[in-house]
Amino acid sequence: MSDSIRLHGFNNLTKSLSFNIYDVTYCKTPRQQEEYLDYIDEVFNADKITRVLKEVANIVDAHILNIAMQDYEPQGASAAILISEEPVENFKMQAEEPGPVPSSVLAHLDKSHLTVHTYPESHPDNGISTFRVDIEVSTCGKISPLKALNYLLHEFESDVVTIDYRVRGFTRSEDGDKHFIDHEITSIQNFMDDEIGNMYDMVDMNFYDQRLFHTKMRAVDFDINEYLFGHDSSHYSESELQDLEKRLKHEITEIFYSRRFPKNWV
Repeated sequence: MSDSIRLHGFNNLTKSLSFNIYDVTYCKTPRQQEEYLDYIDEVFNADKITRVLKEVANIVDAHILNIAMQDYEPQGASAAILISEEPVENFKMQAEEPGPVPSSVLAHLDKSHLTVHTYPESHPDNGISTFRVDIEVSTCGKISPLKALNYLLHEFESDVVTIDYRVRGFTRSEDGDKHFIDHEITSIQNFMDDEIGNMYDMVDMNFYDQRLFHTKMRAVDFDINEYLFGHDSSHYSESELQDLEKRLKHEITEIFYSRRFPKNWV
């Protein structure tokens, strides 16, 4: 939507950006699995994920209205923030544009919500553990959740990420014409920085008429030491490492495609 278009009332489009973020790890023993879950619970507790959401609010220029957070037993955490945009009398159209990375964050937030939920889990018999984070940034009006995209992808660097972005509703210009979207977009990838683009292979599925955009991401690099919890690769034989690499890649592939594959398929 051009800045020259005068609105009837205010911009009431709803823009929602949703993430499923997965991190895969191998824990050799049941004790290491327990230690991994304890580690995740400590590093990504309710306080931590609330700080992340506050930074998101800061990035997308919104006012925080209310905060709720909770740690769960035996593991997991949630946080939710209600937000609103600036008063209507101070309204000024703001163009959609790629947001900052963590090292260059600016500030503010208003009307809508931010949520994070964490789901640590482990395979019962093969040592694979998976940590999933679900994030939703839902905003109304000129506030853009896309500005938080790069920050969140850098903050939760992971093996697999699925992202959905949708614009709902419509707003009217003063002459009564409906506008179902207020910015140009052909893909969520339009709003990612180059560093993110180099870190992941990505696949899109976009429905332009429905203002619905979907991107799946899988990490390009594979360093076995990044996946071993408790011990590095020096504690394993070459054949063990080869087996572990197959099993880890199999897990990542199933998550990426959201389907099961034969165990010997990578």
